[in-house]
Amino acid sequence: MNLELYIANRILSGKSENKSISRPIVRIAIIGIAIGLSVMILSIAIVIGFKKEITEKVTGFGADFQITHFDNNTSFETTPLTLNDSIKNELKEIKGVKYAQFFATKPSILKTKTEIQGVVLHGTDTDFNTSFLKRNIVKGKFYEQNDSTKSNQCLISLNISKMLNIKIGDKITFWFIQKPVRARRFTVSGIYNTGLQEFDNLFVYCDIRHIQKLNNWSSNQYSGIEVKLNDIKQIDDIYPEIRRNTSIHSGEKQMLKTINIKSKYPNIFNWLDLIDMNVWIIISLMIIVAGFNMVSGLLILILEKTNMIGILKALGQKDINIRKIFLYMSARLVGQGLLLGNIIGISICLLQKYGRIIPLDPVMYYINTVPININLFHILLLNVGTLLITVMMLVIPSMIISKVSPIKAIKFD
Repeated sequence: MNLELYIANRILSGKSENKSISRPIVRIAIIGIAIGLSVMILSIAIVIGFKKEITEKVTGFGADFQITHFDNNTSFETTPLTLNDSIKNELKEIKGVKYAQFFATKPSILKTKTEIQGVVLHGTDTDFNTSFLKRNIVKGKFYEQNDSTKSNQCLISLNISKMLNIKIGDKITFWFIQKPVRARRFTVSGIYNTGLQEFDNLFVYCDIRHIQKLNNWSSNQYSGIEVKLNDIKQIDDIYPEIRRNTSIHSGEKQMLKTINIKSKYPNIFNWLDLIDMNVWIIISLMIIVAGFNMVSGLLILILEKTNMIGILKALGQKDINIRKIFLYMSARLVGQGLLLGNIIGISICLLQKYGRIIPLDPVMYYINTVPININLFHILLLNVGTLLITVMMLVIPSMIISKVSPIKAIKFD
């Protein structure tokens, strides 16, 4: 039987404790720990959710890797690559690759009766993965494609539809500045909205065969290949394998270049990385505050139980055993605070995740509501880390017990 644990439980469960001087201080410490943990849970859930949402949107437009022609051209008017299904199938077989697809881009001017807007047509093949765009369609639907005939429909963003007053079913004309100047007329099948203004104001989706015909390309010529991974965290690990694969298909006539999404949009991903620092600062501050709350509570408990400490010492108990009693008491109180903090933090997370009660300005934050990503492993780490660090912070203050004199302590009232 653990005598120290037994005494600690008896002290905390005693009826007389409800009238003790330390009770309000201990309750404040428990509430402080609960608030701190709930803030930490919310911080991690929001930051992970925010990073996940933004990353999915950026990679939805450009995938995790783009394989294009190795030239100095950085515009959307690309040098064509002559490709066949073999390279695409080989990329799909790489472990960690979700899909690979051909694409083509072409700058254009979208003109209505009263307005004009510069846009980029993003051509999609028949095997194009539509999950990202379909998830963000707010009106209409994604146009249908088949191998026999090319689709004359297109998908535009909500921003473009508002700027140019375009509705579902409208016929719109795209002009292409080339020799000779050409035009194409499309019917709007759907309107999407991702919240990423930089991309929403730019991309219009259409059948890739229109771009191939406008550029006088053959049916097996494309701007490049988009490669999407199952997990973007593997981007650095999978890059060498993709690079080796593409180098096999490079030659004198065409050199292939592989660029990952983080290199293409470093400003966005550097910004997301900076958010992690804010979370670490919040977690550190909350744990320090929780630790000092418990330190003050422990010192009050020691002061109140000075008489008991003197009696235990007189009975032959060692200082380290008496310190264990107070550390057990502190650990139990921290546990109560953690339990309350979990209930508060997870409840708010679930309320926001499914109720969407806290909105955001999509112009500023790229999303219209505070995102939540609940990860039970992260919550477990927070609980264990907070418990261990807080109890460790109590070890030094508990050494004051060794300074208590049994004779004076027994007289202490």
